[in-house]
Amino acid sequence: MQRRTALVTGASAGIGAAFAEVFAAEGFDLILVARREDRLRADAARLSERHGVAVHVLPADLSQPGAVSQIADALAARGLMVDALVNNAGYGVPGSFMASPWSRHEAMLDVMLVSVVELTHRVLPGMIERRYGRIVNVASLAGMLPPTAGHTLYNATKSFLIKFSQALAAEGSRHGVHVTAVCPGFTFTEFHDVNGMRAQVSRLPRWMWMDAASVARQGYDAVMAGIPVYVNGRVNRAIAWLVRVLPQRLVNSLMRRSGSRYRNVSDHVEEGT
Repeated sequence: MQRRTALVTGASAGIGAAFAEVFAAEGFDLILVARREDRLRADAARLSERHGVAVHVLPADLSQPGAVSQIADALAARGLMVDALVNNAGYGVPGSFMASPWSRHEAMLDVMLVSVVELTHRVLPGMIERRYGRIVNVASLAGMLPPTAGHTLYNATKSFLIKFSQALAAEGSRHGVHVTAVCPGFTFTEFHDVNGMRAQVSRLPRWMWMDAASVARQGYDAVMAGIPVYVNGRVNRAIAWLVRVLPQRLVNSLMRRSGSRYRNVSDHVEEGT
């Protein structure tokens, strides 16, 4: 029986690397997509040796025009079919909305939204035709919470991913395609180092954090079970529930206080805005 293949974006570190590990452990061949080719190749060699799976490396910067088209062309040239897709690549832009030039916001939206939708649109027809598909969109608990000042687009993009996943799940179920928005909270990865927020979030209590391996394993189990939205961890599920049942004025007040404590909301405008 031919082995199934999973494509993971943002696969060189953090939750993406953890998803690659889980899919490989479950017998999937892999297609790893990220900017850092050296790390991808090192991970590919390790995963292939550990799990006995084929691992293909496709270096790509999803913020660049035509990146998804290049990935699709590479898949076609190698004769690769995608049975599972993990849209994980992403990052945050700290500070107020006007503190960053449009080019920075545009690049983030290309990675977090445009590439997700386009890549999904390209691989979904094959999944429907084969009557098997698994799509994981790595969203966030932030997509369920009222937004606060700073990281203006982050909550919005994650909220989009949740709704997008729910709609796709409704469309795909009759074709054997499961779609899940995985919604972790604070997770030990390089994410906060990249966006410069490590010092702020390090003040959070340890019980609020999860590890990437647990997030990925739970996400894998959720998409295999056909759960459209999965919130990782009891603490995060409790927070999501409280946000739904508490008065919105109280929730908004609490979010404003926590946001001002843990986020950098600089009003400095970078050159080029």
